[in-house]
Amino acid sequence: MFFKKKIVKKTYDPDKRKPAIRASICTGEQVAGFIDLQSGHFDEILLIRNPNDLQEFKDTYGITGDLDIIY
Repeated sequence: MFFKKKIVKKTYDPDKRKPAIRASICTGEQVAGFIDLQSGHFDEILLIRNPNDLQEFKDTYGITGDLDIIY
């Protein structure tokens, strides 16, 4: 049967990690994830295929507002 996915709330440490979107200039592919503020390393969490994917990422981690886009 078809059931709506249950969103499981997850947390992150805003003092150590910052939510962002990494976008490709060539293909336009976008990936949501977190930037480590110490090392600058980007951890990919979710491929964004449509606006619903971005909203799911925000809802899962309790993020409000716009995310920075890294090219």
